[in-house]
Amino acid sequence: MRAARLIKMVLLLQSRPSMTAAELARELEVSERTVTRDAQALSEAGVPVYADRGRAGGYRLIGGYRTRLTGLARSEAEALFLSGVPGALREMGLEDVASAARLKVSAALLPSLRDAPDSAAQRFHLDAPAWFREPETPALLPVIAEAVWEERRIGAGYRRGDVVVERELEPYGLVLKAGVWYLCARVPDGGAFRTYRIDRFDTVEARDERFGRDPEFDLPRHWAEQAERFARSILRAEVVVRLSPDGVRRLPYAVDPLSAREALTDAGEPDGEGWVTVTLPVESEEVAHSRLTALGPEAEVLAPGGLRERFAADAAALAARYGRGNV
Repeated sequence: MRAARLIKMVLLLQSRPSMTAAELARELEVSERTVTRDAQALSEAGVPVYADRGRAGGYRLIGGYRTRLTGLARSEAEALFLSGVPGALREMGLEDVASAARLKVSAALLPSLRDAPDSAAQRFHLDAPAWFREPETPALLPVIAEAVWEERRIGAGYRRGDVVVERELEPYGLVLKAGVWYLCARVPDGGAFRTYRIDRFDTVEARDERFGRDPEFDLPRHWAEQAERFARSILRAEVVVRLSPDGVRRLPYAVDPLSAREALTDAGEPDGEGWVTVTLPVESEEVAHSRLTALGPEAEVLAPGGLRERFAADAAALAARYGRGNV
């Protein structure tokens, strides 16, 4: 533990002109007294750490000293590619590994380029969770993430409704979608690939046994195919809608984009008023009612009859409410 901290301290000092005891204590998550002891230990070991006294003082390396401890471990190299998603790294328990990797890269850079990591961080930030929801980190995510990295089979209890089913899985990859974590895994011995929500795992135990990854498996492609298949599977009903030009423009923002794209692609020519009639795949009449309401007067439902009657009733109620003359 202390050895790792001493290495981190050297890398920090190598990547910056100087650091105060308070800054080092904050980065290393120790007290300033521990920083003083560590600096003395490094000096006794031959690392030229020099302490400047006074208000503007701090610690620095002298004599152009550079450590050779900048080679990346495999786990650090892998985590480095996830540096743009700090929240995801933290939830998977990889924050310390990624921090060490960034330090090693910073230490290896020329002095003129050492502000590059901070410069990039101030110009790009990924905020994965959706708006208006408080994301919760699944308790078992770090265990599953470790099994994914180490390619170890897992035994898991997975909730389907009110029933918990036992599964033996080969965990291939993790996906973070709008703040929700998913596991793409395969049933052992060449079984099918399936997708599981991490927050539905009740228990997870990593096995000692490792599995060999299918070289043909591609996580981004697999997820894209699964997502499109899922989107199509829930579109079990159809509604016929007449849309104004503004309604056509707003349709992809009101309903499922895949559904809107297919409906507009198959639409006929605009009528004399410039309106277009489309057949829209939807989950249900109830969902169609809630989504198409957002289009207001820019959409007219033609079928099914029951849904048209609901919109007619809505329009009548709105006309009565706004026609009262009340302010």
